[in-house]
Amino acid sequence: MRLPFTVDQFMEVFKTYNLSVWPAQIFLNILAICVVFFAFRKHRFTDRINNGILGFFWLWIGIVYHLIYFTAINKAAYIFGPLFIIQAFIFVYAGLLKNDLSFKYQGNVYALTGAVFVLYALIIYPLLGYFLGHIYPESPTFGLPCPTTIFTFGILLWTDRKVPKYVLVIPLLWSVIGFSAAINLGVREDYGLLIAGVLGTLLLWLRDRKTNAKVPDLNSVG
Repeated sequence: MRLPFTVDQFMEVFKTYNLSVWPAQIFLNILAICVVFFAFRKHRFTDRINNGILGFFWLWIGIVYHLIYFTAINKAAYIFGPLFIIQAFIFVYAGLLKNDLSFKYQGNVYALTGAVFVLYALIIYPLLGYFLGHIYPESPTFGLPCPTTIFTFGILLWTDRKVPKYVLVIPLLWSVIGFSAAINLGVREDYGLLIAGVLGTLLLWLRDRKTNAKVPDLNSVG
Protein backbone atom coordinates (compact mmCIF):
# COMPACT_ATOMS: atom_id res chain seq x y z
CA MET A 1 0.00 0.00 0.00
CA ARG A 2 1.45 3.33 -1.10
CA LEU A 3 0.94 6.09 1.44
CA PRO A 4 0.27 9.72 0.44
CA PHE A 5 3.00 11.00 2.78
CA THR A 6 6.60 10.26 3.69
CA VAL A 7 8.02 8.90 6.93
CA ASP A 8 9.49 12.35 7.69
CA GLN A 9 6.11 14.00 7.21
CA PHE A 10 4.49 11.41 9.47
CA MET A 11 7.02 12.03 12.24
CA GLU A 12 6.62 15.77 11.81
CA VAL A 13 2.90 15.40 12.56
CA PHE A 14 3.78 13.65 15.83
CA LYS A 15 6.18 16.47 16.66
CA THR A 16 3.64 19.18 15.92
CA TYR A 17 0.92 17.37 17.86
CA ASN A 18 3.09 16.60 20.90
CA LEU A 19 4.46 20.12 21.21
CA SER A 20 1.04 21.71 20.66
CA VAL A 21 -0.97 19.66 23.16
CA TRP A 22 1.67 19.39 25.91
CA PRO A 23 1.11 18.64 28.82
CA ALA A 24 -2.06 16.78 27.76
CA GLN A 25 0.00 13.59 27.40
CA ILE A 26 0.52 13.52 31.17
CA PHE A 27 -3.22 13.93 31.77
CA LEU A 28 -4.03 11.14 29.29
CA ASN A 29 -1.61 8.77 31.00
CA ILE A 30 -3.10 9.61 34.39
CA LEU A 31 -6.56 8.81 33.03
CA ALA A 32 -5.27 5.46 31.76
CA ILE A 33 -3.85 4.66 35.20
CA CYS A 34 -7.25 5.56 36.69
CA VAL A 35 -8.93 3.02 34.39
CA VAL A 36 -6.48 0.34 35.56
CA PHE A 37 -6.99 1.28 39.22
CA PHE A 38 -10.79 1.20 38.96
CA ALA A 39 -10.66 -2.21 37.27
CA PHE A 40 -8.83 -3.53 40.34
CA ARG A 41 -10.86 -1.55 42.90
CA LYS A 42 -14.39 -1.86 41.54
CA HIS A 43 -17.04 0.31 43.18
CA ARG A 44 -20.50 1.53 42.34
CA PHE A 45 -19.56 4.19 39.79
CA THR A 46 -16.24 2.89 38.46
CA ASP A 47 -17.73 1.26 35.37
CA ARG A 48 -19.31 4.53 34.34
CA ILE A 49 -16.04 6.36 34.95
CA ASN A 50 -14.03 3.84 32.93
CA ASN A 51 -16.44 3.90 30.01
CA GLY A 52 -16.41 7.68 30.09
CA ILE A 53 -12.62 7.73 30.00
CA LEU A 54 -12.44 5.23 27.13
CA GLY A 55 -14.97 7.30 25.22
CA PHE A 56 -12.93 10.43 25.89
CA PHE A 57 -9.76 8.77 24.57
CA TRP A 58 -11.42 7.89 21.26
CA LEU A 59 -13.09 11.30 20.98
CA TRP A 60 -9.76 13.02 21.63
CA ILE A 61 -8.03 10.99 18.91
CA GLY A 62 -10.83 11.52 16.43
CA ILE A 63 -11.01 15.29 16.84
CA VAL A 64 -7.60 16.43 18.05
CA TYR A 65 -5.24 14.04 16.27
CA HIS A 66 -7.05 12.96 13.12
CA LEU A 67 -9.12 16.01 12.20
CA ILE A 68 -6.80 18.76 13.45
CA TYR A 69 -3.32 17.34 12.77
CA PHE A 70 -3.31 14.20 10.62
CA THR A 71 -5.49 15.72 7.89
CA ALA A 72 -2.55 17.98 7.03
CA ILE A 73 -0.79 15.06 5.31
CA ASN A 74 -3.49 12.43 4.83
CA LYS A 75 -7.02 13.21 3.60
CA ALA A 76 -8.10 9.74 4.76
CA ALA A 77 -8.00 11.24 8.25
CA TYR A 78 -11.33 12.90 7.38
CA ILE A 79 -12.68 9.33 7.45
CA PHE A 80 -10.60 8.06 10.37
CA GLY A 81 -11.63 10.98 12.58
CA PRO A 82 -15.37 10.33 12.39
CA LEU A 83 -14.76 6.60 12.91
CA PHE A 84 -12.97 7.31 16.18
CA ILE A 85 -15.71 9.74 17.19
CA ILE A 86 -18.31 7.05 16.49
CA GLN A 87 -16.34 4.65 18.69
CA ALA A 88 -16.39 7.23 21.46
CA PHE A 89 -20.18 7.33 21.30
CA ILE A 90 -20.25 3.52 21.19
CA PHE A 91 -18.57 3.50 24.61
CA VAL A 92 -21.10 6.04 25.83
CA TYR A 93 -23.99 3.97 24.46
CA ALA A 94 -22.79 0.51 25.49
CA GLY A 95 -21.14 1.51 28.74
CA LEU A 96 -23.12 4.44 30.10
CA LEU A 97 -26.59 4.06 28.60
CA LYS A 98 -26.90 0.28 28.24
CA ASN A 99 -24.56 -0.64 31.10
CA ASP A 100 -23.18 -3.52 29.00
CA LEU A 101 -19.50 -2.91 29.75
CA SER A 102 -18.40 -3.81 33.28
CA PHE A 103 -14.74 -3.94 34.29
CA LYS A 104 -13.12 -6.08 36.97
CA TYR A 105 -9.70 -7.70 36.84
CA GLN A 106 -10.21 -11.41 37.52
CA GLY A 107 -6.76 -12.94 37.03
CA ASN A 108 -7.76 -15.50 34.39
CA VAL A 109 -5.97 -16.06 31.08
CA TYR A 110 -8.09 -13.40 29.38
CA ALA A 111 -7.32 -10.79 32.03
CA LEU A 112 -3.63 -11.71 32.05
CA THR A 113 -3.47 -11.24 28.28
CA GLY A 114 -5.23 -7.91 28.72
CA ALA A 115 -2.64 -6.93 31.33
CA VAL A 116 0.12 -7.62 28.79
CA PHE A 117 -1.64 -5.34 26.29
CA VAL A 118 -2.06 -2.60 28.91
CA LEU A 119 1.60 -2.80 29.96
CA TYR A 120 2.65 -2.78 26.33
CA ALA A 121 0.58 0.31 25.54
CA LEU A 122 1.68 2.34 28.57
CA ILE A 123 5.27 1.21 29.20
CA ILE A 124 6.76 -1.13 26.61
CA TYR A 125 5.46 0.79 23.58
CA PRO A 126 7.21 4.10 24.38
CA LEU A 127 10.38 2.33 25.55
CA LEU A 128 10.51 0.20 22.42
CA GLY A 129 9.89 3.27 20.29
CA TYR A 130 12.75 5.09 22.02
CA PHE A 131 15.23 2.30 21.33
CA LEU A 132 14.00 2.12 17.73
CA GLY A 133 14.89 5.78 17.28
CA HIS A 134 11.49 7.42 17.74
CA ILE A 135 12.51 10.09 20.24
CA TYR A 136 10.01 12.53 21.75
CA PRO A 137 8.51 14.75 20.40
CA GLU A 138 8.74 12.78 17.13
CA SER A 139 7.11 9.72 18.64
CA PRO A 140 3.58 8.34 19.02
CA THR A 141 2.63 9.07 22.63
CA PHE A 142 -0.26 7.56 24.56
CA GLY A 143 -3.46 9.26 23.45
CA LEU A 144 -2.58 8.66 19.80
CA PRO A 145 -4.40 5.95 17.82
CA CYS A 146 -2.15 2.89 17.98
CA PRO A 147 -1.09 2.72 21.66
CA THR A 148 -4.59 3.74 22.73
CA THR A 149 -6.19 1.01 20.63
CA ILE A 150 -3.86 -1.58 22.17
CA PHE A 151 -4.81 -0.26 25.62
CA THR A 152 -8.50 -0.46 24.71
CA PHE A 153 -8.28 -4.15 23.82
CA GLY A 154 -6.41 -4.80 27.05
CA ILE A 155 -9.11 -3.15 29.15
CA LEU A 156 -11.92 -4.90 27.27
CA LEU A 157 -10.29 -8.20 28.24
CA TRP A 158 -10.85 -7.12 31.85
CA THR A 159 -14.62 -6.99 31.43
CA ASP A 160 -16.61 -9.34 33.64
CA ARG A 161 -19.59 -9.81 31.35
CA LYS A 162 -20.20 -10.41 27.65
CA VAL A 163 -18.93 -7.62 25.41
CA PRO A 164 -21.30 -6.56 22.59
CA LYS A 165 -19.45 -7.35 19.39
CA TYR A 166 -20.24 -3.98 17.79
CA VAL A 167 -17.90 -2.47 20.38
CA LEU A 168 -14.98 -4.30 18.74
CA VAL A 169 -15.56 -3.46 15.07
CA ILE A 170 -13.79 -0.11 14.80
CA PRO A 171 -10.86 -1.00 17.12
CA LEU A 172 -10.29 -4.21 15.13
CA LEU A 173 -10.50 -2.30 11.85
CA TRP A 174 -7.95 0.22 13.08
CA SER A 175 -5.60 -2.54 14.25
CA VAL A 176 -5.44 -3.74 10.63
CA ILE A 177 -5.15 -0.25 9.13
CA GLY A 178 -2.55 0.87 11.65
CA PHE A 179 -0.48 -2.29 11.22
CA SER A 180 -0.43 -1.97 7.43
CA ALA A 181 0.77 1.63 7.76
CA ALA A 182 3.37 0.61 10.36
CA ILE A 183 4.96 -1.80 7.89
CA ASN A 184 5.38 0.95 5.31
CA LEU A 185 6.54 3.55 7.81
CA GLY A 186 8.87 1.37 9.86
CA VAL A 187 7.06 2.04 13.16
CA ARG A 188 7.83 -1.40 14.52
CA GLU A 189 6.35 -0.74 17.95
CA ASP A 190 2.98 -0.71 16.16
CA TYR A 191 3.36 -4.36 15.19
CA GLY A 192 1.78 -5.17 18.55
CA LEU A 193 -1.36 -3.41 17.33
CA LEU A 194 -2.36 -6.25 15.03
CA ILE A 195 -1.65 -8.82 17.75
CA ALA A 196 -3.81 -6.91 20.23
CA GLY A 197 -6.62 -6.48 17.71
CA VAL A 198 -6.79 -10.01 16.37
CA LEU A 199 -5.89 -11.88 19.56
CA GLY A 200 -8.01 -9.61 21.73
CA THR A 201 -11.07 -10.05 19.52
CA LEU A 202 -10.55 -13.83 19.32
CA LEU A 203 -10.16 -14.18 23.09
CA LEU A 204 -13.24 -12.09 23.80
CA TRP A 205 -15.23 -14.18 21.34
CA LEU A 206 -14.02 -17.44 22.93
CA ARG A 207 -14.59 -16.17 26.45
CA ASP A 208 -18.09 -14.94 25.76
CA ARG A 209 -18.95 -18.12 23.88
CA LYS A 210 -17.90 -20.20 26.90
CA THR A 211 -19.89 -17.91 29.17
CA ASN A 212 -23.01 -18.41 27.04
CA ALA A 213 -22.50 -22.17 27.13
CA LYS A 214 -22.55 -22.11 30.92
CA VAL A 215 -25.86 -20.27 31.09
CA PRO A 216 -28.72 -22.78 31.36
CA ASP A 217 -31.66 -22.50 28.99
CA LEU A 218 -34.54 -21.79 31.41
CA ASN A 219 -37.10 -22.60 28.75
CA SER A 220 -35.84 -26.18 28.63
CA VAL A 221 -36.00 -26.71 32.39
CA GLY A 222 -38.92 -28.84 33.49
